[in-house]
Amino acid sequence: VQLVESGGGLMQTGESLRLSCAYSRRDYRDHVMGWFRQTPGNEREFVAAISWNSESKYYADSVKARFIISRDNAKNTLYLQMNSLKPEDTAIYYCGAPQLGTYYWHGPQTFQFWGRGTQVTVSS
Repeated sequence: VQLVESGGGLMQTGESLRLSCAYSRRDYRDHVMGWFRQTPGNEREFVAAISWNSESKYYADSVKARFIISRDNAKNTLYLQMNSLKPEDTAIYYCGAPQLGTYYWHGPQTFQFWGRGTQVTVSS
């Protein structure tokens, strides 16, 4: 699967930003998808995940109530709306996809494939 993230940029504290991830395979329309982020010297950390039908959403405590994950299966696109940005949100953000056949959320380990990421920098 090819995952292409976009929408990153340089932001100020408190601003909003929306990331997009285009996934190449229609097969993933019925699979859970997710967002992760990584800072230098640290492991990739879970941010949010969404079920295939958008009925279930999962968030890291650090972003809950500020970030909103969504998807448009007709466009094969995953989104991450980031509100009230903080400097600690600065990271490379990655879109994640599971192995084909892994339809549901099983925790952060669900995801096996990643895009190249998009940089988000939040200044104070």
